[in-house]
Amino acid sequence: MAELSQILKQATGVVAARGEGVYLYDEQDRRYLDFTAGIGVTSTGHCHPRVVEAAQQQVGKLIHAQYTTVMHRPLLTLVDRLSEVLPTGLDRMFFANSGSEAIEAALRLTRQATRRPNVIVFHGGFHGRTVAAASMTTSGTKFKGGFSPLMSGVHVSPFPDPGYFGWSVEESTDFALKQLDYVLQTLSQPEETAAFFVEPVLGEGGYVPGNTRFFAGLRERADRYGIQLVLDEVQTGFGRTGKFWGEDHFDVRPDVLVTAKGLASGFPLSGIAASDELMEKAWPGSQGGTYGANAVACAAALATLDVIEDEKLVQNSADRGEELRGALASVASGHDQITDVRGLGLMIGNEFRDADGNPDGATAGAVQQEAAKRGLLLLTCGAWSQVVRFIPALVVNSEQVDEAASIWSDAVQAVLAR
Repeated sequence: MAELSQILKQATGVVAARGEGVYLYDEQDRRYLDFTAGIGVTSTGHCHPRVVEAAQQQVGKLIHAQYTTVMHRPLLTLVDRLSEVLPTGLDRMFFANSGSEAIEAALRLTRQATRRPNVIVFHGGFHGRTVAAASMTTSGTKFKGGFSPLMSGVHVSPFPDPGYFGWSVEESTDFALKQLDYVLQTLSQPEETAAFFVEPVLGEGGYVPGNTRFFAGLRERADRYGIQLVLDEVQTGFGRTGKFWGEDHFDVRPDVLVTAKGLASGFPLSGIAASDELMEKAWPGSQGGTYGANAVACAAALATLDVIEDEKLVQNSADRGEELRGALASVASGHDQITDVRGLGLMIGNEFRDADGNPDGATAGAVQQEAAKRGLLLLTCGAWSQVVRFIPALVVNSEQVDEAASIWSDAVQAVLAR
């Protein structure tokens, strides 16, 4: 009898039968608060009626129309709608299925456009599991170990992570920018550097936000040397951080924006956006794919945009995120093992360290498992899996935030009292 790969490790033992909003129900109809949202994918919640209706209607008309063969209306309409929310000047799009594919498309574009071989990524960043994307990932060895050799031409520079360095934000930023200059001087000279790839908030790297001065420094160096600034908004986009794009917190202008996850409320869809001038430099035939811009996924993305706008979910993310962060900080204040509660909007991490100040993935994992037993689904992240992350759907309300915080408090107390 065939079975799933034993290497696939589930964060919980739940077998989901159905979902509604921020809730999942198992096969015994037990209800769980889902504060994972499919790793930030179900932005409008599970089975939002408007997304379901849009997908059902599209399935009855056209499921797949390969978009380098023929066009279809949901795709064309989606491009028009995205122009309303994309940063100014990013007026050309290419669509794929996953974040990894979109990252590789951005890599291919920037290398072709600049005719330069190297890219610089930032420590703690996660960009995907395919070969090029994994080569650019530094959030953990598990994402790239065991299938070397990986892609060459990738150089790593520090991300301003105050918690890791034990410094202030200003000191961490000074160090990160100084080290970036050192990388450009010693590892990848500017004339051979095609792009910087960076997340506005480290995702798998521990939910660490960047800051305005750091991104201004990247933009200044990119402009000075003709390097393309690629912002990986796969997890931070579509309202997740309390603004439509994570970069909006830092007043930074990207040359390429990468999006996926919350774009289509659970349907596989990703994309990159760039200027007409930059996209025109891609080599003919270098962009394509069988399933990219699937008609049903595009219809779901259009409904997602409608729901986000009509239900004011970006503002809800900001408001509920403030409530959630406050509640989690209150829990942390009673436990020395939780050393930081951080994040933006509905993207919040709780970091665990032991008595010696070392990252404590074992305790973080134990609390995450205890929370699941009590009906709250969460995930861990960070290099040592020492951060428990809260990433609910953007439709979450105050009562659900309170319920989650209460379960979290009980779970933390239960584990730390052992």
